Amino acid sequence: EVRLVESGGGSEQAGGSLRVSCKMDGYTYSRNCMAWFRQAPGKEREPVASIYTNGGGTDVANAVKGRFIISEDVAENMVHLQMNNLEPEDTAIYYCAASLRLICWPYRTEADKYDYWGRGTQVTVSS
Repeated sequence: EVRLVESGGGSEQAGGSLRVSCKMDGYTYSRNCMAWFRQAPGKEREPVASIYTNGGGTDVANAVKGRFIISEDVAENMVHLQMNNLEPEDTAIYYCAASLRLICWPYRTEADKYDYWGRGTQVTVSS
């Protein structure tokens, strides 16, 4: 059974940095799509960043471009999201997601194309 376990997050002031991480268990890490989505109170879940694992490429949303970096640790089956220059608008629950589908990259921003989700981790940015 595939499990995604998030860690990190927390509270930070605007301009600061935080990192969230996601470990994939129960599956041999290979060429798949993994992503971070976030959901703020009263808003829909939105894509933040995605990665085509094992060196396949990355993508980030325009709202976080230049501030957030998604990366992977292949040996540890982990994906990280480094969040710099945080803004209060980044406050949300951040969810890790994984797609094991053969063709996933064209659909990397579509939440319903991801098969596995973590429980989420809270990120709070104060002004």
